[in-house]
Amino acid sequence: MSAARARLIPYAALMSAIVVLCVGTSFAKSLFPLVGAQGTTAYRVGFSALILLLVWRPWRHPIARADLARVAAYGAVMGLMNLCFYMAIRTVPLGLAIAIEFMGPLAVAVASSRKLIHFAWIGLAALGLGLLLPIDPGAKPLDPVGVGLACIAAVMWALYIILGKRTGHLHAGRSVALGMTTAALIVAPIGIASAGASLFHPKIVLLGLAVAVLSSAIPYSLEMIALRGIPKRSFGVMLSAEPAVGALAGLLILGERLVVSQWLAIAAIVAASIGTILTTPADAIAEEITP
Repeated sequence: MSAARARLIPYAALMSAIVVLCVGTSFAKSLFPLVGAQGTTAYRVGFSALILLLVWRPWRHPIARADLARVAAYGAVMGLMNLCFYMAIRTVPLGLAIAIEFMGPLAVAVASSRKLIHFAWIGLAALGLGLLLPIDPGAKPLDPVGVGLACIAAVMWALYIILGKRTGHLHAGRSVALGMTTAALIVAPIGIASAGASLFHPKIVLLGLAVAVLSSAIPYSLEMIALRGIPKRSFGVMLSAEPAVGALAGLLILGERLVVSQWLAIAAIVAASIGTILTTPADAIAEEITP
């Protein structure tokens, strides 16, 4: 393999992770009529927890009580973030929900620096959010409950980053496995209460496993490959394309058509995210780029 081709592999892995994640989320949305958003979230988080536990086997390594509390808080936020996001995309197009959710890490990145240019990125992101209002004659008003849930998911993502930093001294794989298990313990009862016995239908269970693999296992593995060969700043810039990829996946898989103003809103938020990353010190973005 040539050196040039080897250098391209991490970038191809990251772009593949973004595409697979958005396709997996689109597929997850198609399960909503069967088990609801809560049941689908239970599948994603529950199966992801099982996969991570089998891979990392965290019970083999002792963990201090204080660290266990930090991981539990991190996992609780992770579970609520997933639950609120899936409940948001019941009524909000996928690309727009991802764009709104991106305001969480964007806010954390801006808060980590005091550069004047960041106020410009805040303004651009605010413009993007303003464009989500039904100002275009062809735009359908967004469901306020769905938008509110996407905003809560953004707050949870910001807290996920902050709490994740407090577990940074722990082994990454084992802490994520324990965090995802905590998330499953929170989300699974909600999913079971909402979906009932249908959640345990063998055929639907297999579809739920596919959701977990596509939405978590494969993207996470590909991101680990990418992180080994891509500078964190470049990783963040590429990851900022996720709302646009999500909008395309929503269009092609779910038939979610957006009007011009909504595409411009996504473009503004993506540009604000990229600009923030490019003007934030590299050491400050190390943990602000992984959802």
